[in-house]
Amino acid sequence: MRIDSRLQFTEHHRFCVYRSFSLSPLDQRMLTLIYQPMTGAAAASLYQFLYYQVAEGYSGYSSLDSQRKLFLGLGLDMNDAGRRELAACASVLEALGLLTTCRLFLPGQEDVMYEYELTAPLSPAEFFQNQHLSMLLRDKVGKYGVVSLQESLFQREPDELAQHELVKENISMPFYELFRLNAAVDLELEQALEETSPVRKAPVQPEQPSAGIQYGDLIYRFPRGSANRPYVERLRGDQDRMAQLNYVAYKYGLGAADLSRLLDEEDVFDGRGELQLDDLQLKAAQMYRQDRKRESDRARQTSRMQEETEAEQPEHGVLAEHYLPVPSQLSGRCDIQQYNMLMRNEPHTRFLRRFFPGAVPDWIERQFERIDLHYKLPGPVINVLVHYVFGMKGSSRVTKTFIEAVASNMLVQQVDEFEKAVGYVREQIEVERSREAQQAGAPGRG
Repeated sequence: MRIDSRLQFTEHHRFCVYRSFSLSPLDQRMLTLIYQPMTGAAAASLYQFLYYQVAEGYSGYSSLDSQRKLFLGLGLDMNDAGRRELAACASVLEALGLLTTCRLFLPGQEDVMYEYELTAPLSPAEFFQNQHLSMLLRDKVGKYGVVSLQESLFQREPDELAQHELVKENISMPFYELFRLNAAVDLELEQALEETSPVRKAPVQPEQPSAGIQYGDLIYRFPRGSANRPYVERLRGDQDRMAQLNYVAYKYGLGAADLSRLLDEEDVFDGRGELQLDDLQLKAAQMYRQDRKRESDRARQTSRMQEETEAEQPEHGVLAEHYLPVPSQLSGRCDIQQYNMLMRNEPHTRFLRRFFPGAVPDWIERQFERIDLHYKLPGPVINVLVHYVFGMKGSSRVTKTFIEAVASNMLVQQVDEFEKAVGYVREQIEVERSREAQQAGAPGRG
């Protein structure tokens, strides 16, 4: 919570709470066993207190109330120390992704209100796949404590199933094979639902870019005698895994034959046949570098195929308020809208090439590959980092130390969206300008 003055955040200000979920018993266990060691008891109490401002069994908004209610409910003194404590608790929840705090300005009034939007805790699988959250929990409870907590949240697979390598076939019934609708569209119903809906719309999840490779394309090219063939056969009907494979192929410019070759290598599947996505991405990145050196003709052909595929992919729009200026290297090749759309939607491997007239230096490519594979920064955030490093004046930026420092700082500050990355870059620019102004004025003060 960024508060410039304590007078902007007092017990006299009003607040409301918004949530679009209800806590399940598993969510409550996650809050108690996993999140509370990281947040502390006070912040955990604040989360629970805010949650119950919206009646159980409902979602949406709470009524407006004075923040005095928060202070009394948490046993905080209504003074500067109590305000600092409440702001600190909210900041912890915000940093862990459980809370979003917004200041609301009413037209024609000087007073402001606060909106606390709660987010459900991650599921056990999502949490332990998140590197920085797992590392923070390790710092709080120790390595063996993390392992013990993970085991306490999962029910193991029955031994009879775990002992065998099973082939899974999806036999679920699709909606339109069972139900028939009287009409495909009901505009009156949609309008009525829109008018009576008391809550904000849930954000639409965009489709992930894909290389368009089907299961049949893989199994047709896959060696029959391969030890991994039974695992590849399990991909039939597994839409999530095929989507992950297609994104890796799209990102590194792989065709069906290349992807089949990677799936035939060791360590891509574990002993139980689970796909090891990180290992696959590492091998794909290595193949990507080798192909650029040895097969330039095939790389050009793959690039044309990718451009045709990209034309069919839905794009994320960029608001004008989040535009970053076109760097001098690309001046005249695209306007500011085109440049920001590329930065928002292209994989970093393709966006990085636009800043170099020839091949990208190997050490630069490896550095951003490391940030992608190990830091898990989203693609648009990495592209904003590329803009910050190569698209702005100052050759001193192009060093391994500088790139590593900026990426680490982004990770620590939870910069996980394009808009947050743009805000981060703008803040850094202001800091640099202030530093330059101070340095320029230093001789005059003497």
